[in-house]
Amino acid sequence: MGKGHITIHDLAKVLHLNASTVSRALSDHPKISAETKIIVCKLAKEMNYRPNALASSLRKGTAKTVGLIIPRVNRNFFASAIEGIEAVLNKAGYHLIIVQSNESQKKEEACIDSLLNARVDGIIISISWETRELAHLQMVLDKKVPLIFFDRIPIGKINASKVTLNDYMGAYKATEYLITHGYKRIAHLQGPLHLKIYMERRRGYITALSYYGMTVDESIIIENSLTQEKGYEAAGVLSNMENRPDAFFCASDYCALGVIINLKENGFSIPGDIAVFGFSNEPFTMLLDPPLASIEQFPYNMGESAAQLFFDEIGDKNYVPRTIEIMPEMMVRKSVIRVE
Repeated sequence: MGKGHITIHDLAKVLHLNASTVSRALSDHPKISAETKIIVCKLAKEMNYRPNALASSLRKGTAKTVGLIIPRVNRNFFASAIEGIEAVLNKAGYHLIIVQSNESQKKEEACIDSLLNARVDGIIISISWETRELAHLQMVLDKKVPLIFFDRIPIGKINASKVTLNDYMGAYKATEYLITHGYKRIAHLQGPLHLKIYMERRRGYITALSYYGMTVDESIIIENSLTQEKGYEAAGVLSNMENRPDAFFCASDYCALGVIINLKENGFSIPGDIAVFGFSNEPFTMLLDPPLASIEQFPYNMGESAAQLFFDEIGDKNYVPRTIEIMPEMMVRKSVIRVE
């Protein structure tokens, strides 16, 4: 038989029985004789046969499997969200299939097709940076497959449940902290504005500036600055302005990391010369010198909530999609604390 996975067909071949007879014997079917059941079960044990749970569930009309599409699996935020999702699904005997879009709409569309072909019972998704067209997402709903968004939510008429962070409040609090602690010219390195979370972070930043009577200066707002490389590049440009910023509010911690590296390489003191505030509270933020102030998103809780929304939907024929909003928490650290 070789060293591959042993199947029912392998057992049937050895015993000169039909595969259906072997299957029924293993499931203790009443029409199969006790003698046949004993022979089949004995051989199955000897050959280390393990039933294919997915195939079995598909034959019964349900895979007890949920598909998860995330932009990148190597981000702590998504790793923590996965833990939260699995904690809820596994308790109910469901399994998770994880695929990543690599920030590509085309890849995201392919992931949707693959999961639907695998007959998953539902799809949980955080959309890619590139995702603007929503037809592939609407297709999931048209096929009556539960669709739950978390973190990155599309802007458009998609009638599906969502788990979001109050990104507006997180950005407002970060900007307000900088303002009330003496920073006068606060730059914003923002994400792509066709994604709601980054639009909301920009809105929180601008609202805080306006509330405290500060001018919104578009020359110190740079879009699509989420990666370490883009943060490094933006810091190089803005720190060389004649009227340079004295603080950066970054839409991601990776962007903030790039800012810190650039500023330190160019002799700036943080926060003495320029303060830096991030967003996401990645684990590395506490290991930097100085430790990076950031906004905690509670990804584990977001994952739990997304999985629970899936169960709410499949358990209610009259289910109406709803939104769960997680409140952020500000983590103040030395990158914004000036020593008097």
